[in-house]
Amino acid sequence: MAKQTDVTNGYVKKSSLLLACLISVTVGFLGGIILSAYKSRSAISLPAPVSGQKPAPSQALSDERAGVIEVLKRETAQNPSNIKAWIELGNNYFDTDQFEKSIQAYEQALAMDPNNSDVLTDMGVMYRRSGQPQKAIAAFDKAIAVDPRHETSHFNKGIVLMHDLNDREGAMKAWADLVRINPLAKSPTGILIKDMVDKLKQGGN
Repeated sequence: MAKQTDVTNGYVKKSSLLLACLISVTVGFLGGIILSAYKSRSAISLPAPVSGQKPAPSQALSDERAGVIEVLKRETAQNPSNIKAWIELGNNYFDTDQFEKSIQAYEQALAMDPNNSDVLTDMGVMYRRSGQPQKAIAAFDKAIAVDPRHETSHFNKGIVLMHDLNDREGAMKAWADLVRINPLAKSPTGILIKDMVDKLKQGGN
């Protein structure tokens, strides 16, 4: 989710059990850009939902997935110090759009490892998708403080600033920081993030 981990319908996965791929661009240029190098569930790809409204769950909770969640719930109850189980539980809730439960599981993991930038990024995605963009930004900022080169956090921060908080300047700065980290970062269509930032500076969308 952030395994190195992706934005509303997608972010990078950490475990071999539930490895996720970035979703393709579906809505708009800026809202759909995903870092080509990012292989996690954690990169935000869709524009923000209407303020005050939560998106409906997009993934059905299959019997198999429900079984995995129950196993992880039992494991965390019996062995609350099993950080990997907490992260996997959070990841499963992430993948089934159970935002609050995912956040709670990630919080348990972060209580034991507060410097896990991937988990911080995934939690930020969950905050964003649950309609809490300010908390999402705070989570991305923490991830960046832990790892200033965490590309997905910079990217996601720009998405939330641009589409949820209408902060164009802040978004440009977040993406400019990303370009400084990786000047060759591109969108799935091959457009350099640098060119995207330049276009914004010129007043484009």
